[in-house]
Amino acid sequence: LHGGYRLGAGGRLPPLVLDDDEAVAVAVGLRLSAGGVGSGMEAASLSALTKLDRVMPARLRERVQAVRAVTIDLRQRGLPPVDADALVTLALACNRPERLRFSYLDGSGRPSDRYVEPYRLVYTDRRWYLVANDRDRGAWRSFRVDRMTALSPTGVPFVHAETPDAGAMVAEGLAVSVFSLHALVRVTAPPDEARRMIGPTVGVVVDSDDTATTFRIGGDADWIAHYLAGLEAPFEVLDPPEVRAELRALGRRLQRHR
Repeated sequence: LHGGYRLGAGGRLPPLVLDDDEAVAVAVGLRLSAGGVGSGMEAASLSALTKLDRVMPARLRERVQAVRAVTIDLRQRGLPPVDADALVTLALACNRPERLRFSYLDGSGRPSDRYVEPYRLVYTDRRWYLVANDRDRGAWRSFRVDRMTALSPTGVPFVHAETPDAGAMVAEGLAVSVFSLHALVRVTAPPDEARRMIGPTVGVVVDSDDTATTFRIGGDADWIAHYLAGLEAPFEVLDPPEVRAELRALGRRLQRHR
């Protein structure tokens, strides 16, 4: 009576005709939006994703399911940019699972060839990371996806003997491990509230109770002092003395300019 059309399983998508890569990109974007980032579009995204999932061919559904199954969200704002082909290749390798080879540039620009057993993809406000067991180095590592090239699935299956907390591993690497100076800070706020103020890529929770949460934060003393000064809750720097000194100096400067 009112027009329209009905799609069967595995059907095409008239009048909007999508090729394979476009259909996967739309489905991945809807899935991540439905996961919730405070956009107000979560319910609509989930509804659209459900409809799209019903009509996607099995070969495309596997690609989307792979991304769903192996990604962990540490972002607080928008989704970071990523090469869609690289993302799908990594997700499939994690989900099957199969060993993977690629070339990698570290933070100093040094190239290397890696042979890994992929586990999870983790995304933050700015970057995507692969958490994998590095076969040649015998250790769990995280790799920035934008520094990876020549991705080559090997078709060699494997089983992880044990697995880490991939989200915590990436968060600690970003918030603490890359810095030589670490501050121990006790924030007078319950864990949920404190974590909203200090994101997982800024500070790692080391202790908490109903009224306070203790974080380890990496960076230089000046940056840490300025960051803490902007918190909306009382806090105490337990260590090191350099950060306490920077906070006192910052307080004196603010007093002079009030």
